Amino acid sequence: MRLATTLAALLMAAPAFAADEFTPALQAYMDDEISDWANAPEIVAAIKAQNEAHAGLSQTQIDEMDQAWRASVGSPSNAPIAPVLNNPVSDALRARIEASMGAMTEVFIMDEHGLNVAASAVTSDMWQGDEAKFQDTYGKGAGSVHISEVELDESTQRYQGQISVTIVDPDTGAPIGALTVGVDAESLL
Repeated sequence: MRLATTLAALLMAAPAFAADEFTPALQAYMDDEISDWANAPEIVAAIKAQNEAHAGLSQTQIDEMDQAWRASVGSPSNAPIAPVLNNPVSDALRARIEASMGAMTEVFIMDEHGLNVAASAVTSDMWQGDEAKFQDTYGKGAGSVHISEVELDESTQRYQGQISVTIVDPDTGAPIGALTVGVDAESLL
């Protein structure tokens, strides 16, 4: 309990910890807990299907989708959020969170545009393409990883770091999307 209180005080004293303070722990978590399932066949298939369905989207269309998502955040049973949350891959992501016993706070998968494909819970926006979690992974190619600073997350309302990785087509090695996992800061101590 003292550890949790101390961590809470430290986290509240600083708006964001430098990534370097938690990077080794987040990297170890990725290696031990995420890398073995990040490119699971069902994840790859879901991303490929959405990439095909969204081929040719303009930035204007992406922005409109993102605005519709943001307007629906309070009603996740409505389109466009419901299809992202209510699918077998999202169910599998929620099962991963439950199995992590509180270490994982959220998991979501993005297509080649940075649009959500599947998510464990509602995210604050649908389009991640303008954020480092997408630009530093999908945008940089196969094998790329982005580890964020630990900060209060708007979606989960918990102090967390995010680990993002590029998802690749196993047949070609080409990047097809990205996956982000939120990790509770307290679980890293």
